[in-house]
Amino acid sequence: MTKAKSPANFETVLNRIEGIVSQLESQTLSLDESIKLYQEGIKLVRSCQKTLEEAEQKVTLLSQNSEELARVAEDTE
Repeated sequence: MTKAKSPANFETVLNRIEGIVSQLESQTLSLDESIKLYQEGIKLVRSCQKTLEEAEQKVTLLSQNSEELARVAEDTE
């Protein structure tokens, strides 16, 4: 299984997606080139979605842990 992407890699992937969108919008590509770029873009978007979902899960877990620590601290006072 692949490791989670670092923020730098995430930004690189986003930049690539933006480049693909620009190329597709230019309307200078052949149908074959457009399809290949579209497929690459879909894969990259899915990768970014997975990275964002993992980050959201981490933030949720950290928030829950933070709330639990605050409750414990209140109970010990």
